[in-house]
Amino acid sequence: MRRYVLDANALVGFLEGREGTAVKVERLLDQAVEERTSLLMSAVNWGEVFYVIWRTHGERQAMQIEKDIQDLPLTIVAVEKDRATRAATLKQKHNLGYADAFAAELALQSGGWLVTADPESSRVGKALSVYSLPRHEK
Repeated sequence: MRRYVLDANALVGFLEGREGTAVKVERLLDQAVEERTSLLMSAVNWGEVFYVIWRTHGERQAMQIEKDIQDLPLTIVAVEKDRATRAATLKQKHNLGYADAFAAELALQSGGWLVTADPESSRVGKALSVYSLPRHEK
């Protein structure tokens, strides 16, 4: 079974219905429901999603999304010391954003594809498989 790791911008793009991103992420969610794929997200990236939704859409919407996320075929993976150390190493070696390093670390450790619109992920090199999403301009 193929694994995919969503970073924050992938899930936010889906939740906000961003053109291109929402369709691709919805396709992955459908495949996960059919048990053809497995979807993962680092707890750090989930925290970023919650923060972004709160900042842009308000507290009530963020709280609703937190409830709704439980209905998605998405596993939120906890972050323990070893995982945090590996993510910090990726951040330092490849000049990634802090939360982005956790998504990359999870993809590498799980043998999954990182689902992202962030071009920074290419800095990790060929060891990281990337499922690219359209870039969103703020």
